[in-house]
Amino acid sequence: MFKGSIVAIVTPFTNGEVDEQKLRQLVDFQIDNGTDAIVPCGTTGEASTLDYDEHDRVIEIVVDQVNKRVPVIAGTGSNSTREAIEMTQHAKELGADGALLVTPYYNKPSQEGLYRHYMAVADAVELPQILYNVPGRTGVNLLPETVARLCKHKNIVAIKEATGSLQQASEVLDLCGDNITVLSGDDFITLPMMACGAKGVISVTANIMPKEVSSLVDAFFAGNMEEAKRLHLHLLKISNAMFIESNPVPVKTALSLMGKISAEVRMPLAPLTEASNTKLSAIMKQYGLI
Repeated sequence: MFKGSIVAIVTPFTNGEVDEQKLRQLVDFQIDNGTDAIVPCGTTGEASTLDYDEHDRVIEIVVDQVNKRVPVIAGTGSNSTREAIEMTQHAKELGADGALLVTPYYNKPSQEGLYRHYMAVADAVELPQILYNVPGRTGVNLLPETVARLCKHKNIVAIKEATGSLQQASEVLDLCGDNITVLSGDDFITLPMMACGAKGVISVTANIMPKEVSSLVDAFFAGNMEEAKRLHLHLLKISNAMFIESNPVPVKTALSLMGKISAEVRMPLAPLTEASNTKLSAIMKQYGLI
């Protein structure tokens, strides 16, 4: 259902407020360059610092600007199951085609707690849902055996696997088979993940290089392994640069250097340090982005 090059789109701010015009321009930039689906209000979209009205408004803007050209997958995860259900229902009402639900963070539920959380959301909202496993941010790892239990639910259709572990991704693929779509959550291993059976990537790098990320995925599925490998290696340095500091600070800085948005992030995030900015600028010049 969801596959290909999917961008975890940033939320642009100007003077502390969501910049609707810039967000609409970013949506068009993505679609014009081959992106297959758009995720607003994910980690890269700074969902954790959006209030509820802003969260809904960002989804609404993206759905409106996309205008059914590609699927919109709204980030609706929370460490409160009740809140995750409410946000997922709101996303459905706003016209989202799916929801991306990060594992509950901070409270560190057990595997049984994770299972019950996701089942509760899937039972409550009739909308295709993507599990999002990123233990480096949440403090909890959604294990393959738990994914295998969850993928039997008709509303749980995919997982964004962002452990950085090919072994864990392979175990999910082995246990779940065709019952779930696996998507890479790490740009730097998109090609190896697809070689194991993943169907694409939810990408940070696509914010600044959507055509190249899309071309990598397309080349792989067209059977052009040499071109896929070339693009994989070509994108490696810039993809690593997107995590020179906490995401989304580097990617918003990169978009600012490209003249697309302000580099503004919300506290507790801070602007990119001078040393990191110098390094990022040098890499972007190597790619001809600035």
